[in-house]
Amino acid sequence: MSTLPKPVPLLALIAALALFPAPVRPAELPVVDHVLDVHLDPAAGELRVTDRLTLPPGRTMVDLLLHRDLAPRVLAGQATLERRGRDRHLETLRLRLAPTAAGTVTLSYGGAIRHGLTTVGEGMGRERQETAGIIGPEGVFLDGTSGWYPRLPSARQRLALRVTLPPGWQAVSQGAGPEQPGFAGSAWTETQPQDDLYLVAAPFTRYHESAGAGIEAQVWLRAPDADLAARYLAATRDYLDLYGRLIGPYPYAKFALVENFWETGYGMPSFTLLGPRVLRLPFILATSYPHEVLHNWWGNGVYVAEDGGNWSEGLTAYLADHLLREREGRGAAYRRDLLQAYADYVQTDRDFPLEQFRGRHGEVSQAIGYGKAALVFHNLRLQLGDAAFIAGLRRFYAEHRFRAAGYADLRRAFEAASGRDLTAYFAAWTTRTGAARLALREVRTEAIPTGYRVSGLLVQTQNAAPFPLAAPVVIHPVAGPPQQHLVAFTGREQRFAVELPAAPVRLAVDPEFDCFRALEPGESPVALSRLFGAEQGLILLPAAAEPALLAAYRDLATAWQAGHPGWTVALDRDSPRLPENRAVWLLGWENRWLDAFAAGGQGFSLDPARRTLSLAGAAVDPGPAGGGLSLALVRERDGAALGWLATADPAALPGLARKLPHYGAYGYVVFAGTAPDNRLKGQWPPGDSPLIHWFDATRPPLPPAPRASLADFGR
Repeated sequence: MSTLPKPVPLLALIAALALFPAPVRPAELPVVDHVLDVHLDPAAGELRVTDRLTLPPGRTMVDLLLHRDLAPRVLAGQATLERRGRDRHLETLRLRLAPTAAGTVTLSYGGAIRHGLTTVGEGMGRERQETAGIIGPEGVFLDGTSGWYPRLPSARQRLALRVTLPPGWQAVSQGAGPEQPGFAGSAWTETQPQDDLYLVAAPFTRYHESAGAGIEAQVWLRAPDADLAARYLAATRDYLDLYGRLIGPYPYAKFALVENFWETGYGMPSFTLLGPRVLRLPFILATSYPHEVLHNWWGNGVYVAEDGGNWSEGLTAYLADHLLREREGRGAAYRRDLLQAYADYVQTDRDFPLEQFRGRHGEVSQAIGYGKAALVFHNLRLQLGDAAFIAGLRRFYAEHRFRAAGYADLRRAFEAASGRDLTAYFAAWTTRTGAARLALREVRTEAIPTGYRVSGLLVQTQNAAPFPLAAPVVIHPVAGPPQQHLVAFTGREQRFAVELPAAPVRLAVDPEFDCFRALEPGESPVALSRLFGAEQGLILLPAAAEPALLAAYRDLATAWQAGHPGWTVALDRDSPRLPENRAVWLLGWENRWLDAFAAGGQGFSLDPARRTLSLAGAAVDPGPAGGGLSLALVRERDGAALGWLATADPAALPGLARKLPHYGAYGYVVFAGTAPDNRLKGQWPPGDSPLIHWFDATRPPLPPAPRASLADFGR
């Protein structure tokens, strides 16, 4: 028996539409048409541009933003151009353009845009590089904030672009291109209104092929690599087909993978700009790449409204990152990792509601804007059923393509598709902080003429008001498949009863982490994120390490400590004991406290004297004198996280400082070499949960309830 949602009959949907009338649309932003002719001189770091602008109807005066060093003038058309001073973005100048007659106005300007890369720290060793715009011999990257085109604030842009470049160079922008009959450079056209305009250029090699429906798949590499390009072209076809089937037609003429000259993971309309190392990582094709493809439906196909929260990242994470794990049968593990990231990184005083999320700027914002939002969409899908959920997505996309939309528009689309009033659901999950906490009580079983009846009580125990959610209750009988019952909360407590044809063996509440809730003891084995998310902690350096290694450990500790005033760094000999109830990192095989770390290990065994480590009973060979591999483990001690990191090669530590924070979901990781490269990673096995009730004392291993993937919907 299953009481999961069933498809809503067509007549019921039609009747429900009367309950949810079409909203009054806010006025759309005005649109500026740009016909741009650009000459790029990468060696000099300069460009020369003419831009024929068609301003929104009725505008007799507009303010434009342009890079401060580009010396604009009116080339054609009747208009005056006045400098109004620096914009709040220091690289741009505010200009006032006042047409004195109807028609287009052509501006001419040129100069240098060459701002170096700056490093932005994101906490505990995580950092990224960005630029305010660069034209150089290594490549070109220009967006709206760099001021390469005259941008009208609070407006959208349409584009007809021609770029003249040095021999061997090509340019990429959004829309259709790059060929134009009779023009030797790169030409791009986009007729749909855009939030921003982009110009990227380098000595590229282009690979391309049809992706069907008039769409072209493209790959732009800085060095020829036909095999790599073929893998990306095939993946592009697959993802465009998948999301076109689930959501609606792809909104652009192409999707392109473009190689950048520094490490990025940018998503622009109709292309993604990935760094040279990132795009060659084997797992990117099945992780970050589909995420960037999908952004052309969410974010670059339907725009995020100025207020009410950025829904795009969470919905994209759910339908890309989560959906592909779900298709592989790993959806539950992915959802548990999202809940663990929220628990480890989002302390109470750092929490904020989804309506305040604008973009990722560290682990806290990622855990909320990506992870929490993804699980809010997931639980909504469980309540509505796959058919109504997909219908809501399609309706939302069809109604808002190339328009701005917010959570309220999503709510209305799902209401129309399901015939349900979702006001309370969206209000609770987008305007409130926190998560639900569930408890299982009063489990009873009784024989009935047709078999057995199992009943119980679910309670939300958090101090805050209850959340509207649906929690799966899965019961395994001694014979037959597991039975799943969806318990929808209408208050703080909700009773349930399930009839079975055979005696029950186990009852589990939310065993596959379908609710946004606090994890219970046993459900979340300690992971490195407990250390990286801790507000206070201690890093103990090995005083007995040889000087070069000790100095490298100190550099790593200093990098992780930056921006975290609650963390301190000390030598192990200066600490008379390991502190309790506080996160601690032990660094080095030579650390005097390594015996204490080894003594409490579960799932691993460690011999500090011989420098040997075993994981799950299998020896990990660290190489000669421990110099071949770098190791990081975490265990729990007195309710706090105790971590250990060791290597014999100081050259490996700068890379570990950068990379290890990206492995927060794991309990242990092993790296090789000085890069270093990940060789092994894993999570400690979970324990039993208070949300599980056993009827059989033997506790046999049981399979999960079967699940369908959204990726298979409509096949």
